[in-house]
Amino acid sequence: MTVRGIVAIFILVITLGLSVGCGRSSNSEEVVLTLGAYTTPREVYSKVIIPAFQAHWKEKTGQHVRFQESYLGSGAQSRAIVGGFEADIAALSLEADIDRIARAGLITHDWKSRSRGGMVSTSIVVIAVRPGNPLKIQDWADLTRPGLNILTPDPKTSGGAMWNISAVYGAALRGFVAGVPERDHTAARDFLSKVFRNVTIMDKGARESITNFERGVGDVALTYENEVLVGQQSGQTYEYVIPQSTILIENPVALIDKHVDAHGVRPVAEAFLDFLWSKEAQQAYAQFGLRPVDPDVAEEVRDQYPPVMDLWKIEFLGGWERAVPDLFGPDGIYTQISEKRGMSQ
Repeated sequence: MTVRGIVAIFILVITLGLSVGCGRSSNSEEVVLTLGAYTTPREVYSKVIIPAFQAHWKEKTGQHVRFQESYLGSGAQSRAIVGGFEADIAALSLEADIDRIARAGLITHDWKSRSRGGMVSTSIVVIAVRPGNPLKIQDWADLTRPGLNILTPDPKTSGGAMWNISAVYGAALRGFVAGVPERDHTAARDFLSKVFRNVTIMDKGARESITNFERGVGDVALTYENEVLVGQQSGQTYEYVIPQSTILIENPVALIDKHVDAHGVRPVAEAFLDFLWSKEAQQAYAQFGLRPVDPDVAEEVRDQYPPVMDLWKIEFLGGWERAVPDLFGPDGIYTQISEKRGMSQ
């Protein structure tokens, strides 16, 4: 064999070795999963659920799962995945953000066919207040007081913000705001506008918003219940008020078909999603302030969560298919309010 032939074979061997070494699941002893999530459940995934699944998978298969984790506001994370971020699993704040990924052709199966319609946890929209509630905030109507400084994230990047806006508008439309007749769309829109007159800062995500509140910014914050509970666990002394009427936040997860198949990680990705509905994972969500979807676990932790007088779902506003254009579309109710006020949208 000529020297040139030997060199060619050597180059071919090196090239094949590199191509195999670069594969996501090439090492039989390790597999890599990329999780693209919204900011709020960062602690429960990083500290409890991921380590528990790693132990579970190692015991079952002998294989170590290395996670690459990314946390952004739900809308921003959804857009990042559509824009090229190759997450294997999306764990986001709301259904509409998963649907965006599906419309882009990256999710090709019916992601709602999984347990609980693809929802792994729930929460509610609440009002975070300073220790002792010095301003005596009791319900949504109090948020229209002149001079009140309200924190809430930007719906352009945050799923939490979309939940907040939906909660305020929907509660008014349901007749649970003083002075706003039930089913009066004009009055409900006007009430939402009055609330947002007191919003001056809009952060990118729910976590950034509550972090600013912890730093002393603002009088109250619209946020997930679990954000307040996690803050209290870490030593924060703020409290929260549950309005008479508020929305049930439902948090979806989905396997991203195009990416798991390209990366060769479908079996472990499927197993991780299944694990999220296990009793162990559901108890972990509850440990970090999220309301579990498993009815048995929910019964176990029932005393952990105060009741809500009027708890409703996004279906009251027509589901996200209607709520997104009606509230956040180019001619949406919130869009018009924000443009009038010169706010970001």
